Amino acid sequence: MRTALTIAGSDSSGGAGIQADIKTMTANGVFALCAVTALTAQNTTGVTDIFDSTPHFLAEQLDAVFTDIFPDAVKIGMVSSAELIETIAAKLKEYGAKHIVVDPVMVATSGAKLLRDDAVTALCEKLLPLAEVLTPNIPEAEILSGMTIQNAADMERAAQTISEKYGCAVLCKGGHQINDADDLLWRDGAGKWFKGRRIDNPNTHGTGCTLSSAIASNLAKGYDLDTSVERAKAYISGALAAMLDLGHGSGPMNHMFALKGDFVE
Repeated sequence: MRTALTIAGSDSSGGAGIQADIKTMTANGVFALCAVTALTAQNTTGVTDIFDSTPHFLAEQLDAVFTDIFPDAVKIGMVSSAELIETIAAKLKEYGAKHIVVDPVMVATSGAKLLRDDAVTALCEKLLPLAEVLTPNIPEAEILSGMTIQNAADMERAAQTISEKYGCAVLCKGGHQINDADDLLWRDGAGKWFKGRRIDNPNTHGTGCTLSSAIASNLAKGYDLDTSVERAKAYISGALAAMLDLGHGSGPMNHMFALKGDFVE
């Protein structure tokens, strides 16, 4: 069995973060490993508290994983401080990690900035150049490119700028009133659009975590990047179309919509 490591924060409501990543990796046929960057107290209505891991303890978690079950791919989600970002980058280089997918979680759905300026600098200088692919949403792509994105042509220019700056592929996610659900993959100087259909489901908690984890899972299984993106988009569409409705806010998707067997009856 192939393996994938998620480096991210814990979501006590189970819909995003480490919990969404583990469910996604499991549903996509790989064994999930994890290193927790932070504990959060959150539910479908918001986050009430965050307790960060220390750099030392995060390093210990990464050592424990890489020295025993070496991951076939790595997904990195929200990391809140420059010190933790630097720890992750150092360990990934030390162990020669491969198929690194970075979801550069910088802006909340509300538009609030999630990272301090020093953390953004560390992310850009230390972590992004190690990635095989980045998966920014529109606000994050605007920050990384220094551009305003208002249409598909702007997405292409921004993705090209980010790709050239950090030497990696960029999956610029649509939505945000730019398009329905079309994502742009820019790599090796050219772009490819992945068409999607907008699903009328208000419960979208954890979609970014889920997409990046699904991409990492497919890379771990040996699929090329284009195929991994295509399969990940199909998976997240299925999870949204299952129309799970939990909680009083923007609830989670049904990550296990395709799970069949005696033990789920």
